[in-house]
Amino acid sequence: MSAPLNAHAPSTTAGRLLARITVAPALLLVAWLAVALPLLLAGVFRPGPAIVLFLPVAGLALWRGLRGAGGPGAVPWWTTGAVLAVAAAFLALQAVMVSEQIIVRRDPASYVQFATWLTDHGSLPIPESRWAFGGDDKALAYASPAFYEDGGSIVPQFMAGLPLVLALGGWLGGTHGMLLMAPLLGACAVLAFAGLVARLVGPRWAPAGALLLALTLPMLWVSRSTFSELPALVLLLGGLSLLHDVRAKAAEGSGPVRGKAFLAGAALGLIVLCRIDGLRDVLPVVAFAGLLIARRRRAGWPLAAGLALGAGAGLVEGFMLSRPYLDYLRDSLRPLLLLSVAIVAATAVLVVLLRFGPTGSRLRGAAAAVARGRLPGAAAVLTVLVMAAFALRPLFQTVRRVPDNPDDALNAHFIEQVQRIDHMPLDGTRQYSELSLHWVGWYIGVPALLLATFGAALLVRRLLRGRSPEWLLPYAVIVWTTVQVLLRPGITPDHPWASRRLIGLIIPGLLLFTMFAAAWATRRIRRLGYGPRVVRTVAVAGVAVLGVPIVLSSGPYMVARTDQHEVAAVRGLCDELGPGRSVVVIERATADRFLQVVRGMCGLPAARTTATARPADVRRLAGEIYAAGRRPVIMGAERAQVAPYGPASQVVRLRTRQDGRTLDEPPGGTWGLSVDVWIAEPPRP
Repeated sequence: MSAPLNAHAPSTTAGRLLARITVAPALLLVAWLAVALPLLLAGVFRPGPAIVLFLPVAGLALWRGLRGAGGPGAVPWWTTGAVLAVAAAFLALQAVMVSEQIIVRRDPASYVQFATWLTDHGSLPIPESRWAFGGDDKALAYASPAFYEDGGSIVPQFMAGLPLVLALGGWLGGTHGMLLMAPLLGACAVLAFAGLVARLVGPRWAPAGALLLALTLPMLWVSRSTFSELPALVLLLGGLSLLHDVRAKAAEGSGPVRGKAFLAGAALGLIVLCRIDGLRDVLPVVAFAGLLIARRRRAGWPLAAGLALGAGAGLVEGFMLSRPYLDYLRDSLRPLLLLSVAIVAATAVLVVLLRFGPTGSRLRGAAAAVARGRLPGAAAVLTVLVMAAFALRPLFQTVRRVPDNPDDALNAHFIEQVQRIDHMPLDGTRQYSELSLHWVGWYIGVPALLLATFGAALLVRRLLRGRSPEWLLPYAVIVWTTVQVLLRPGITPDHPWASRRLIGLIIPGLLLFTMFAAAWATRRIRRLGYGPRVVRTVAVAGVAVLGVPIVLSSGPYMVARTDQHEVAAVRGLCDELGPGRSVVVIERATADRFLQVVRGMCGLPAARTTATARPADVRRLAGEIYAAGRRPVIMGAERAQVAPYGPASQVVRLRTRQDGRTLDEPPGGTWGLSVDVWIAEPPRP
């Protein structure tokens, strides 16, 4: 008879399983995007070729990425089981609570509509179908939020990474399948974070890290809706874990290195395909790859090649398929591109200097002098001072932005609306960016924030002393992005909306530092001579103390369902419209919300009237639509808006809840949401 399984005994099988399941999601995403993007660029993104090509590519990626998996080594089975339990429970909760944001108000619905078009058509851009309205007419426009009118076509606003992933869910399960991809990606992000904690901090801390991240309000919130931060976070955490495994195998002098390094670089580079600002997040990887090349490490060139290929694919997609979006971002994108070029050039110079004998020896000598000197301690103190400065920032700065374009003006108007509802002084130029570190404190709690600061200070001292090299890249990426985002979040500052900027890396990164500091503290307690039971008790109590503020912040939201019944409402709308119609929307908010919904989900040509259009223009348009062989439908938000053109009927009456909005305090509660749509069919002239 075989011996019974001991959940507390270290097992290499449990360690390999933990290592593999925490990087497998990133490898699968790399494989899917590697197949899907070329098909989209070729205009043939269809389920047949996509799935047929994906299966062998995914098999190859998993074989190369999981072969000789490194990771945490032998771990107790309870550790691996607890990580899986946290991810499974998170997935189950989020699947039950998932929102149905498909009516375009903010980004999640825009991504769903983008993905819906790809699911059904497999190509871009989206035709305007002007013929269905009798041809060109100055009284009509075709653009709506997140869908630009460009050169006679409609171009979706965002990068294609998330829509390409959502399209797979759409092929498998329709609109609900797309929506459920958000909880799945969120659970994968929790798994990937646990894997990074296991590798960098210790496997016994992985369940605690996964649980704390899963309980934060931003993680719960983004995983219920289709946000681009989800696949980007899976790729980032998985890529860092793969690079950790590469380093471990290289140190052992055995096992595959180059293929795994290439896949790690591709995962990190493909973040750009999901979020264009991901280019900023991966710049430290450029310098790290250069350092490996300079030191003649086997992983250097494959890492650089994978990173260049992944980031290059994102930039190609952006400039080919999302050009109007990049044009809108040009004021921030151009400096980022220039910075990227400068860092690549500086890295190339550094490689030459390090590999050239005289300069290389001098640089290595300077690094050794730094490790022996006072700089490591000074850097640790500076870390604390920087965090203190961010905490005190509201005392000496109020961040404002004067609108200089229509989108900024719309944001200013929105901020004033929230201020009015929350009984605050009206000032649409306020950005509230000075509160950015306070935002983090709302969501992870002051204890975790203080411990993260302490952990970051410890780590920078270690790194400058030449210790803990496995932390070099994760530390650089986290600190680089955290400082920039805290300085300039670059997002409409209502919460929980603005928390999406934090979940992309700041909250996971700071929680990683928190876990490191907690592990360091428990080791100190053990060295003082206390027994294992006391150490375990202190560790559990510490995690509980860290978790209480997080649960207090997220608890009300955890069981609050928002944006429900939208799928049924849109299906009812499409059924009421029927085939052969051309829809003209005459009210601004209805056009913003439903123009692409009608075009993509109902499969009908849709346009909106311009601000100068008059009732006579609407009646003329109806006649032109009839002349084109179709039936006109006039759409608005109220009966009175459409009744002058024909018998009016209400086709949407949605009553649901939406996320509340706060500007200077943690989010709490939900707001009501009412959506009404009326239509009328003008009589044939």
